[in-house]
Amino acid sequence: MSRSIVRQSKFRHVFGQAVKAEQGYDDIRVSKVTWDSSFCAVNPKFLAVIIESSGGGAFLVLPLSKSGRVDKNYPLVIGHSGPVLDIDWCPHDDNILASCSEDCTAMVWQIPDHALTRPLSDPVVVLEGHSKRVGIVTWHPTARNILLTAGSDNLIIVWNVGTGEPLLSMDDHPDLIYSISWNRNGSLFCTTCKDRRLRVCDPRKREVVAERLAPHEGIRPMRAIFTRDGNIFTTGFTRMSQRELGLWDPTNFEEPIALLELDTSNGVLLPYYDADANMVYLCGKGDSSIRYFEITEEPPYVHYLSTFSSKEPQRGMGFMPKRGVDVSKCEIARLYKLLDKKCEPITMTVPRKSDLFQDDLYPDTAGPEPAMEAEEWLDGRDEDPILVSMRDGYVPPKSRELKVSLAASTTSSMSL
Repeated sequence: MSRSIVRQSKFRHVFGQAVKAEQGYDDIRVSKVTWDSSFCAVNPKFLAVIIESSGGGAFLVLPLSKSGRVDKNYPLVIGHSGPVLDIDWCPHDDNILASCSEDCTAMVWQIPDHALTRPLSDPVVVLEGHSKRVGIVTWHPTARNILLTAGSDNLIIVWNVGTGEPLLSMDDHPDLIYSISWNRNGSLFCTTCKDRRLRVCDPRKREVVAERLAPHEGIRPMRAIFTRDGNIFTTGFTRMSQRELGLWDPTNFEEPIALLELDTSNGVLLPYYDADANMVYLCGKGDSSIRYFEITEEPPYVHYLSTFSSKEPQRGMGFMPKRGVDVSKCEIARLYKLLDKKCEPITMTVPRKSDLFQDDLYPDTAGPEPAMEAEEWLDGRDEDPILVSMRDGYVPPKSRELKVSLAASTTSSMSL
């Protein structure tokens, strides 16, 4: 029997490992709200987790160094009057976090560098424009102060948080929007919707530029993310409720580049994408495993690498931006797995013998500087992220105040 030729890839042997118990975060009451968001957001400075709270919505923000048991009286961020549904750290300022809630608002928060000493209840800006609960909040990847929100009113609004104003809105979706992902330069975003369509939208033209009915034939929720080369990676279900993943070229939606059946399970697969390695980590809510794949230009295009398994099912997941990983340990990704009462960091590492900087593992990655201002993006400019070297690791800068010069009709103060 001839030996099959093994595919060459530096990521073939990536392995996952949970950190030691004392480096996790214990006694966190993770939210039980029924909404398929990740409930967790992380950056090189902070870990934020949406938690159970009576009388409104709250989330917990911890400096990454504050591992161990979380005091039950630890101050929370408590501005929302209904359960918090989604949170997202600003890619251009590690102290700025956006949240959205069942109370029909999104809020933007300035988190101080030190641990909170009292509850934080005053956002720098409140964004009011949705008539129903707001389930998705996501920052523009390259333009300063641009934030997108989507609500159960099937409306997408793009805001300038520096002025507190809505810049544009789109009402092309006839049903609940499940997920939204910007492309690499923020010129387009893709959406999945309860009407079973995958759409590519140009927000500045306020139009849907491509769409595909039922990329996955099942009726359960789909997820979609843009890859660095402009393709779209999707997760969903077959008609027989098998979980499935797909890779699509939005300029030719007729046939998938790749379509792969995985298993039979109920949990929606949340994809987390590493643009530098072109790898996707799939985390199913209620699963106790994380599967990871590499996307390449040769068949079968989506290559299964391995699975990290642990005993307890995950309630949510946070994904560290590449500038927050430890290059000295050849760590290429770090995920923060939410369990019922704690958060467990999981490191993904490429085994290497040398202690030197591995420049083939760490191409220059998206840094914290925005590539343009909000007004330039609105006027039609597109810029790729400004890259930084990982050679000496990444040291987060000190907090900068977000100055908001609010338009007449809005509240509060903030510029990144």
